[in-house]
Amino acid sequence: MESCPPRSIAGTHAILAAMGEAIEAGQARNGLSVQTLRRLEYASGGLATASIASMQSVLPWFRRLPADQRASILLIIQAGVANFIVWLSESEAAPRVTAEGFLRAAPKDLSRWMSLRQTVELVRIAIDVFEQQLPELAADDDERAVLTEGILRFGREIAFTAATSYAAAAEARGAWDARLESLIVDGVVRGDAEESLLSRASALGWDQPVAATVLVGNPPSTDPPAVLYEVRSRAARVSRPVLLGVHGSRLVVVLGGMVDATEERDVLLKISEGFGDGPVVAGPTVESLADAHRSAEDALSGLRAVVAWPAAPRPVRSTDLLPERALAGDPGAERQLVEQVMLPLAESSGGLLETVQAYLEVGGVLETCAKTLFVHPNTVRYRLRRVAELTGYNPADPRDALVLQVALKVGRLAQARGLW
Repeated sequence: MESCPPRSIAGTHAILAAMGEAIEAGQARNGLSVQTLRRLEYASGGLATASIASMQSVLPWFRRLPADQRASILLIIQAGVANFIVWLSESEAAPRVTAEGFLRAAPKDLSRWMSLRQTVELVRIAIDVFEQQLPELAADDDERAVLTEGILRFGREIAFTAATSYAAAAEARGAWDARLESLIVDGVVRGDAEESLLSRASALGWDQPVAATVLVGNPPSTDPPAVLYEVRSRAARVSRPVLLGVHGSRLVVVLGGMVDATEERDVLLKISEGFGDGPVVAGPTVESLADAHRSAEDALSGLRAVVAWPAAPRPVRSTDLLPERALAGDPGAERQLVEQVMLPLAESSGGLLETVQAYLEVGGVLETCAKTLFVHPNTVRYRLRRVAELTGYNPADPRDALVLQVALKVGRLAQARGLW
């Protein structure tokens, strides 16, 4: 025999007891006699069984349900019939009683193993069975009309109640997903253990492995749903998954997918439109969510330092803020400047380090630099081109010149401390 959830059995027994008390009291609604109500009571089990049989014959997916789930549906139908009869028995009762009975009888995880569309199909089949069998139990045409009208109202209330139940479940899942997403973003910022972070992300459907880029800035408003909508709608336009959360006073967005040079500006620009006023800083793109803490660390460091560059673009990469970050005391930025600029120049031949140092000290005047080094100006031009090729920074560009100048100073300080 199919097993039934104990909670549902207890609830059904309570409803049947209330139904019997109402009938014993001789109450009736809209002219239904006590004898008719008794016939309805005796037929309740057969109605539920007939409904289940009809579902099995009409719906292939219902036949594939496990026995315990089919038993739960049987109890729901029995509770629905019992509530319907209680409503008919009480002159002042409202169809609300039926809805409350449905909610009490339905298992809490109903929405997990059956969709709203499937639930509506079951309700429709059960109502069809009721419409076929219940009118036959009426004593005359007046009672038949009362039963027919009651069935219609009964079906409407059950359908609305099912929709309400699923909406509540969806809302609860959404709230849980939002909390889980916030935990993931917080873990990215704090650099949590890789296993726990990936486990939580997998629960939200985040593909593994997938590249990740962290963007930080001001939230567009203090309303969390509005923040979610602003960012998610823009991420959908570029077909990218996102994880986001407000961390303190900052909005942190983890953007999924590789951002290559050809589309970087467009993708990051669209996502940054979901932020509020103020600068938006994007960290480096890393290979997976497990490494996203490095992108978040650089992005947050850049957000603290970007105030020193009022003309910074929006969004700006954290790697473009290396001099400001180094001046703000970020050891990671100092290390990158040494590794990307100072060491390559120091290890190169041809006097590149001395040339770029002299060129920056004379304010970028080529002829003066050449006189200082006792070389021809064309030699200086050649060496500056080599510097640009080696480091990626052109000494003739004002912004690149600042990066080179800060990198040289940071490098010499690191050399004095014996760090290289």
